[in-house]
Amino acid sequence: MRRLAGAGLALPLALTAVFTAGAGTAAAGPGRGPTAVVSLGDSYISGEAGRWKGNSLTNSGNRTGTDRAWVSGSTYDPAKVYGTTAANGCHRSDSAEVRSAGPIADVAVNLACSGATTDNVFRAANGGVAFKGEAPQADQLAAVAASHDVKVIALSIGGNDLGFADIIEECAYDFVLWGSYCHDDQQYAVDQKIDGVMAKVGKSVDEIRAVMSAAGYAAGDYRIVLQSYPSPIPRGAENRYPQSDWSRLNTGGCPFWNRDSDWARDSLVPQLAGRLRAVAAAKGTQFLDLRDMMQGREVCAKASRLVSASAPASAATSEWARWIDSSETQGKVQESMHPNYFGQLAAGRCLALVHARTSGDFSCRNTAGGDHTGMYLTALP
Repeated sequence: MRRLAGAGLALPLALTAVFTAGAGTAAAGPGRGPTAVVSLGDSYISGEAGRWKGNSLTNSGNRTGTDRAWVSGSTYDPAKVYGTTAANGCHRSDSAEVRSAGPIADVAVNLACSGATTDNVFRAANGGVAFKGEAPQADQLAAVAASHDVKVIALSIGGNDLGFADIIEECAYDFVLWGSYCHDDQQYAVDQKIDGVMAKVGKSVDEIRAVMSAAGYAAGDYRIVLQSYPSPIPRGAENRYPQSDWSRLNTGGCPFWNRDSDWARDSLVPQLAGRLRAVAAAKGTQFLDLRDMMQGREVCAKASRLVSASAPASAATSEWARWIDSSETQGKVQESMHPNYFGQLAAGRCLALVHARTSGDFSCRNTAGGDHTGMYLTALP
């Protein structure tokens, strides 16, 4: 039970902006100065788990080439991947979506933070709450909007409000300890919360628009892309490990029953995507549906495999999500169940593809057997 040892599964889904190129000027703003693409929200867009190029059972050295924080011997430096945010836990990785999207703007600014909720997005003057030593994200955005010509704002938020970490924890413990299912109780809990969560997601969009308006931007000067969440686990029938033994826990790092996996993949993730799309429609933003982004690339998926000496890390064959490692045998527990380095390259490609479409809602999917360059969009009806 090494993966669930310790004090439980603390899995947070997440005033220093990460600028990847260029420099702003005091005279910048809409139509002036270097262009910028900005990401706001939680761990699924901040870059949590970007340290890992697939999952490996090797716990020493560079973990069979999967650990990008490896220095030498048994020395690791997460700051190689997360920069200064390795210290406060925001975990803005060098492979985060906004940075992996490529040259879609002069500057990429990542304001998202692992563990953030909608309250951490709102302006402080309108109920926003500082988080991990940083000002609310909308207030940070105000500074970027004044010093750059912001063109696109990508937003991923709501998962922590809904309690993704608690859901994962309960479902894992039901597999390991209780021999029971989690989907019925957890579906009830989600249904009780989701209306309130969506209202706060909508307020997050309103807060962003208020900041941009105050900085002199008209509605047509920039775009907001609200995105949904990819599933980090496959359906039960698509899991390469049987649920009848402990391989899902001790080998694959995906301790979930088939029924619970099916519920998460085919009910919870689509439910959240549908509700987020409704918010996007109500608030006039574009919507990027990522529910199928990691199809076949999830933790324990039959179409992917662990990294080993005979199966090197590869975006074409390795898993795109971080497994559960709550005992922290390798990295941090908060990295669990997030898109890893390969998954973030894929999400970045999705953002780049949407950037090229000035309007419309889209689903982003991968090409079976391909790497992140094979991502493609499908227009949503």
